[in-house]
Amino acid sequence: MSVATGRAWVFGDDIDTDVLAPGIYMKGPIEKMTPHCLEAVDPEFAAGVEAGDVVVAGRNFGMGSSREQAVLVLRHLGVAAVVARSFAGLFFRNALNLGLPALACAEAGRIGASHRVAVDAEAGDIQNLTTGGRYACEGIPEHLMEMVRDGGLVPHMAKRLGARSSRG
Repeated sequence: MSVATGRAWVFGDDIDTDVLAPGIYMKGPIEKMTPHCLEAVDPEFAAGVEAGDVVVAGRNFGMGSSREQAVLVLRHLGVAAVVARSFAGLFFRNALNLGLPALACAEAGRIGASHRVAVDAEAGDIQNLTTGGRYACEGIPEHLMEMVRDGGLVPHMAKRLGARSSRG
């Protein structure tokens, strides 16, 4: 079991990948893009987010282009999980493939800005430590959580292939 506990950063509907990873910074390294993550909707986010914090949003989080940098910048900032009412399909898959838990939760709107939350991605359980509320969502299956814990698809496959080659 892997539980992330941190501060909730709350955003609305239709947060697109251009806001997460602004195109003007795409040619530089991730370190140059990171300070601009979500600045169009919350200029304080990149400077204030701490390792273990959780992004909470409304519907269609990660809509727009399929840029992987939208997930990578969140991971680089230390975001432990993203909880939203719904996700754009490509963002959702990129998140898991790059080792960032993403959970669809119909009750995400009940989590307020700066609330402390505990997210158990595998069990699909979100606990609002500020209000005492508890919200169920579809958990991430164990085999995908293993991939997430390994850091994403590429490190997971390297681990699995390395284990096979060491068995002879």
